[in-house]
Amino acid sequence: MSEFVVGLSGGIGSGKTTVSNMFAKLGVAIIDADVIARQVVEPNSPALKAIIDNFGPQLLDPDGNLDRRKLREIVFSQPEAKNWLNALLHPLIRQQIQQQTDQATSLYCMLSVPLLVENKSYKNVDRVLIVDVPENLQLSRSINRDGANETQINAIMAAQATRQQRLEVADDVINNSGDEAALFPQVYQLHQRYVKMAEAVLGQQKKPGD
Repeated sequence: MSEFVVGLSGGIGSGKTTVSNMFAKLGVAIIDADVIARQVVEPNSPALKAIIDNFGPQLLDPDGNLDRRKLREIVFSQPEAKNWLNALLHPLIRQQIQQQTDQATSLYCMLSVPLLVENKSYKNVDRVLIVDVPENLQLSRSINRDGANETQINAIMAAQATRQQRLEVADDVINNSGDEAALFPQVYQLHQRYVKMAEAVLGQQKKPGD
């Protein structure tokens, strides 16, 4: 079990996945709430059945998978739908996050949560790392990546914490305004810092004579 947990977050299009992949290549266990959120609604899962029972079979794609884009459109246009979905999925996601954290074997692990600030999950980690980009870059990168229109991306950004709110809870910040080549030196420097912090925590836990 990793005794030191770094919470990673950033707004849509900020590059959280790129950053977490770099930490993973350094041997850090990554617990990704987005990945877990997809796993708990896989075909034949109880959660997917509940979603289809509530919203209808039009949310299934031809392969029987959840059409996340259609669901997202419903959630952002109907607040009661968002509340219902959160009540269904959040306990399942939290359970899996705790299980994966307990099973992590790296010196420290990284918990990637898009809504780390909004859900106040930052209170449950030892360190908060925010991937920061200007809002105009968030918008353009999200449109290019997801193929969504500007209105949809703006609605998602409006529902998330503001850039300032994320920075206010950050212990560390990665600037992702440039290209990927500018990211790794920042990641590596933070990795070295987190290793030392995790080692310090382990040292404090050891009793004299252990």
